[in-house]
Amino acid sequence: MRLPLHGRSIAYDLIGPETAPVVCFCHSLASDGGMWAEQVPPLLQAGFRILRLDMRGHGGSDPAGDSYTMEGLGDDVATVLDALGIAKVHYIGLSIGGMLGQAFALKHTAKLASAMWCDTMPASPPGAAEVWGPRMQMVRDANTLAPLGEPTMERWFTDAFKPRNPRRWQQIHDTIVTTTPAGYLGCAQAIMNYDFIPKLPSLKLPVLVVCGDGDAGTPPAANKQIASLVPGGRYEEIADARHFPNVEHPDVFNRIMLDWLQAQR
Repeated sequence: MRLPLHGRSIAYDLIGPETAPVVCFCHSLASDGGMWAEQVPPLLQAGFRILRLDMRGHGGSDPAGDSYTMEGLGDDVATVLDALGIAKVHYIGLSIGGMLGQAFALKHTAKLASAMWCDTMPASPPGAAEVWGPRMQMVRDANTLAPLGEPTMERWFTDAFKPRNPRRWQQIHDTIVTTTPAGYLGCAQAIMNYDFIPKLPSLKLPVLVVCGDGDAGTPPAANKQIASLVPGGRYEEIADARHFPNVEHPDVFNRIMLDWLQAQR
């Protein structure tokens, strides 16, 4: 489904019982709501309603110019919730989904019952321009994300994942290369310019932070820092996983997720 919004639209998927508590998912850069496919069946079985959003220029959502901020991306979530008449959600976001989730939590706390931020960062990392500049230039030069497909998959998954689940590997790879350049570049710019470290200690919200133990891009230390900054924040680590533990080890991730949600329900 698509929600019209100021000359563009935001794509979303909403399933489950209308009276059930809502779990809202936001995805990583160069992905879409489909990255949460492994989480949908157990959540429906547990009696939750599921809302999956596509960020600007990702999946079925239109790009929105070239000036993206984490606050603006977080506002998109709030806009969708208001339009759908959803007062409060349990939020789950990974990578930039966790970054914009922090912005959403700080500005729209009343719309949250809990937050679960995965494989993310509390602020732009040192040397962000050196990391992201070459990737962004590659996308500009090629006008496609195709050159980033293979190296991104190497950062996201351990070597054991592709032979174990080749169809899912290919599906996620295809999602990367079909992401719009405008959406990728805009969101990458937002990643290079944010810092929630001073504000997180003021947050009054149940927060769980989860990370793969082998995630080099958004490493465990940064995720532990988020949990330590939020009063009462918790941290869980998933072994033998890189950036997508929810896909690589869904049984482990889903157990952590369901235990968390049931405790907050």
